[in-house]
Amino acid sequence: MGRRKKIVQECEKLMDKPEQIRNIAIAAHVDHGKTTLSDNLLAGAGMISDETAGQQLAMDTKEDEQERGITIDAANVSMTHEWEGENHLINLIDTPGHVDFGGDVTRAMRAVDGALVVVDAVEGAMPQTETVLRQALREGVKPALFINKVDRLINELQEGPEEMQKRLVDVISDVNELIRGMTEEKDYDWTVSVEDGTVAFGSALYKWGVSMPSMEETGISFGDIMELERGGDRQELHERTPLSDVVLDMVAEHFPDPLDAQPRRIPTVWRGDSESDLARQMREVDDDGEVVFMATDISMDPHAGEIATGRLFSGTIRKGQELYVSGTAGKNRVQSVGVFMGGEREELDRGVPAGNIAAVTGLRDAIAGSTVSSVEMTPFESIEHISEPVITKSVEAERMDDLPKLIQTLQQVAKEDPTIRIEINEDTGEHLISGQGELHLEVITQRIRDNQGIPVRTGEPIVVYREQVQGKSHEVEGVSPNRHNKFYITAEPLSQDIVDSIKLGEISMDMPELERREALQEAGMDKDTSQNVEHIHGTNILIDDTKGIQHLNETMELVIEGLEEALDDGPLAAEPVQGTLLRLHDARLHEDTIHRGPAQVIPATRDAVHRSLIAGQVKLLEPIQNVRIDVASEYMGSASGEIQGRRGRVDDMYQEGDLMVIEGIAPVEEMIGFSSDIRSATEGRASWNTENAGFRVLSDNLQREKIMEIRERKGMKLELSQAIDYI
Repeated sequence: MGRRKKIVQECEKLMDKPEQIRNIAIAAHVDHGKTTLSDNLLAGAGMISDETAGQQLAMDTKEDEQERGITIDAANVSMTHEWEGENHLINLIDTPGHVDFGGDVTRAMRAVDGALVVVDAVEGAMPQTETVLRQALREGVKPALFINKVDRLINELQEGPEEMQKRLVDVISDVNELIRGMTEEKDYDWTVSVEDGTVAFGSALYKWGVSMPSMEETGISFGDIMELERGGDRQELHERTPLSDVVLDMVAEHFPDPLDAQPRRIPTVWRGDSESDLARQMREVDDDGEVVFMATDISMDPHAGEIATGRLFSGTIRKGQELYVSGTAGKNRVQSVGVFMGGEREELDRGVPAGNIAAVTGLRDAIAGSTVSSVEMTPFESIEHISEPVITKSVEAERMDDLPKLIQTLQQVAKEDPTIRIEINEDTGEHLISGQGELHLEVITQRIRDNQGIPVRTGEPIVVYREQVQGKSHEVEGVSPNRHNKFYITAEPLSQDIVDSIKLGEISMDMPELERREALQEAGMDKDTSQNVEHIHGTNILIDDTKGIQHLNETMELVIEGLEEALDDGPLAAEPVQGTLLRLHDARLHEDTIHRGPAQVIPATRDAVHRSLIAGQVKLLEPIQNVRIDVASEYMGSASGEIQGRRGRVDDMYQEGDLMVIEGIAPVEEMIGFSSDIRSATEGRASWNTENAGFRVLSDNLQREKIMEIRERKGMKLELSQAIDYI
């Protein structure tokens, strides 16, 4: 029997024992060594050969991942590990570290209960380390820490025991500071420590690792490690204290099993009735209960079609079942169930019970984030992605014959990756893809060319702007084309706290009204206003301040439709409006239904919203990024000049080891092409990363020019309304 088949059988045996299951993700900043560590764990579980672990990058299953040397898609694998005489099933997801693929990390966190955070010993906790920790803790996922590349401290930096200890202690305290800041209001302490075994050290490349429990067991000390590393006896180090054993022991001992995790996680990710049978079945990981499955990843298999991978919170999922998919009509029939072994999916003849991560085919209506269940139920909270698309490219097929196939492929892309936004214009054949950054879009277009064989042309990257009101407007009137209906609206800015809460999904129209009211008041909205919330669209809120207006109830749906149209295409450059509070103060409606239909109400509302935004001095906002550059001190001037020359600003400069660190912010538009410029300015001696940091008001002297440029690109007329005289 093949080794792989044997592992699959072992996994099958353990699926019914939730107390022996650990669902974990490996998460870190880009290039800190997650995929190399995953290789070690696969080798430890006997799934790949020990010799090639570290070079094989088995979890980077796609060709472009191997070529670029980065993880692009989260990859799943199931393996077994013996700890304290008992075999454990470990379902592992290796997640990307590059900021452009952060959506995969957020989705993976919904499926797991523990996150192994990897930090480079030399670089320490970086911006993306903070982001992945926040993603984990927000989903109620417990962290543990692996400090990688300790060999570099010994050999490259030639550090002595005291220096090395200080550096490692600093990394641990930085990570703990982040954890504390994010779990202040929780009743558990998830900080990590060497003493209790939730921190391990090692070198994923050279396959050795240690933790306090493992040092006690093997008798190996830090002194021995330094001696063996410096003497080049890495093989002996690997044999005496193999990394996979140390890390998998830590996973088995310190990460919660589904029975422990689900009672805590269900209230965080599900807003349904906590007293219901369904809630009890999910808390108890009841494999005889109703099927409740959360699809966290959709991928394509050339033979089996679409595969939905995700976490099963209750019930047992079997071939042939007919299941509901949230937000769609009818049922989907399960074609097959299985588990992932890296790039390969192993189909199982049996069902997969609650507490496991399963790969399911046949759920054709599911997208990443769907709730799939055997009864109709309140879906799970939508997976909120921290950053939103900021860069757009147009994509068109070179041959008209390929157009239907391209449209189909783009629809599939949107299904697989909800952080991508696709607009399809079937009239012009031009399609717009919006994503998290240049690399994100580059990878998507390359995959359309290579995997689907569709030759495509792409346009220059276009930056996505926003529009936002800057002050409180006076009351404006919107009149319907037949002059019989009138709406009176004002606009004002929403506080940043409320905007952030909406983005994080803490405030939404899906919540019970009382809960939403409390959340709004907590974020700073006054009591009266919070009681009159009629609609939330994006990060904009409509308040109904009217009193007893006849026929308004049956007209409100059309008012909302007009409002949404107006907010999706702002008055300046038809860019989306954000962070605005709109109040409907009064309305005059025609007695006769026929005179207050869609053709009258929608234009009147749209007109009133746009005029109120103009009266509140709406301005264009541009997306910005945090930038961090690590560079040798002699190139510090050139590197900081690269930020300042891009309308950016440098906020901090400090020394870290033998490198200078420059931190600042810059507009996304100016950062296009940054990678080649910074390389030539520093002769390739700089490493850098960027992270989306929201939007800021574009400076006044650029407002008119930029608005005209966007209007021209969109084919809009170039005259602005007379009322916009402040730009």
